[in-house]
Amino acid sequence: MQFLWKWIDELVGKGLEWNIITELFSFAALQMIPLALPMAVLLSSLMTFGNMAEHYELAALKSSGLSLIRIMRPIFIFTFFIMIGAFMFSNYVLPYINLKAMSTLYDIHQQKPALNVKEGVFYNPGVDGYSIRINKIDDDGQVLRGIMIYDHSEQAGNVQLTIAEYGKMSVTADNSFLVLELKNGETYRENWDVQNAAITKPFIRIKFKEQVTRIDLSALKMVRTNPELFKENDKMLTGGQLLSYIDTMKQSVREDKSAFYSQLSNAYLHKIKTYWKSIDSLKVKPKNENFMLALSSPEKARTFELALNNARNCKAAVESKLNEIDSEEKSIIRFKIEYWKKWSLSVACLLMFFIGAPLGALIRKGGLGLPVVISIVFFLLFWVMSIVGEKLSKEGTVPAEFGMWFGCLTFVPLGFWLTKKATADSGMFDSVGIITRVRNLFRKKKVSDPDPPTEI
Repeated sequence: MQFLWKWIDELVGKGLEWNIITELFSFAALQMIPLALPMAVLLSSLMTFGNMAEHYELAALKSSGLSLIRIMRPIFIFTFFIMIGAFMFSNYVLPYINLKAMSTLYDIHQQKPALNVKEGVFYNPGVDGYSIRINKIDDDGQVLRGIMIYDHSEQAGNVQLTIAEYGKMSVTADNSFLVLELKNGETYRENWDVQNAAITKPFIRIKFKEQVTRIDLSALKMVRTNPELFKENDKMLTGGQLLSYIDTMKQSVREDKSAFYSQLSNAYLHKIKTYWKSIDSLKVKPKNENFMLALSSPEKARTFELALNNARNCKAAVESKLNEIDSEEKSIIRFKIEYWKKWSLSVACLLMFFIGAPLGALIRKGGLGLPVVISIVFFLLFWVMSIVGEKLSKEGTVPAEFGMWFGCLTFVPLGFWLTKKATADSGMFDSVGIITRVRNLFRKKKVSDPDPPTEI
């Protein structure tokens, strides 16, 4: 739904075929898999162990001498393979999906609106050289009445106008041409010399009973772009390719900094030295900071002016280069974020298992009620922490290596703590006990009656 509302303006009104829409939504669904897998592992493990604890299956297994860690081992192995599969999907399949999705969205963005003629208005639906006006369209959507067509295809202005009482509109089978079968009309034309900007022949009027006009609709077709044009985007690369790009960009930044310092020295610092040496009035050129005392007033003014101009130019060049280097470093950070995201979301599957399994054993509730609520809360906390780490990484506040693991690192202590509590058979998550304690907090204390008098 988020994808739909984000791109709804690009999809509506362009006459896209159903297979293009289906392809686009399939790509959008597949892009959610790396994010959905940790949530699925958390919910399924919590439901499984909560159901086993609720029906005393865990108690029966523990009574036979098995520890909770031993009970969790087979599912842990299965989750480990899920983690590997999640990484393989993010590393090899997801870049291809992102590539196809981006190229399809680009093609849709370039697509012109579909032909949709309305009554009583001039309509130019992206078909170059034609403006169409229809007074009335019959209920069948094909018979048109009061047709007016301006032909601008010769790029000479309003030199040709066709009017017809009624006609029929259809589109060829391959959607290449719009066919207008006009009845009882006239065509008015002025022969215009484009080069000399003058009318070369008299006005022409043609009256017809039937005329067929074909309008080329090739401009309305969606042209598929070669996806290879987008392959250097960070989301279209595998882990190895990302590391290669990162090394290349780092080397480029180092070389750029070194070359800029040499250019700066030759372009600006060398100019003032050359000017000092060219001053003929100095018989002896001092080598200390008091050399300005030996210059005349005009020479001092020219020296100050040259120094000021060089300083301003140097400042502008440095600021421009700093912005360029900052952009390159942000690109490096973006590539690092994408690389570590593949690992962090994959490891999150394993982490969510060590939260969901012991938590299910502690709350002793299965089904789709409480486990779903708890899973959503925990996963939202994890996702918020991950978004915060990613944002801090993009701003350069923390290294990308730390920022993308921020969500996982935050939940590691929680996983150890829950596993320890579940292994020790702690009852702190007993739902009945929690509800009882909450009720006791809001229950009014009864005032105790005074002791009855003792009988003598």
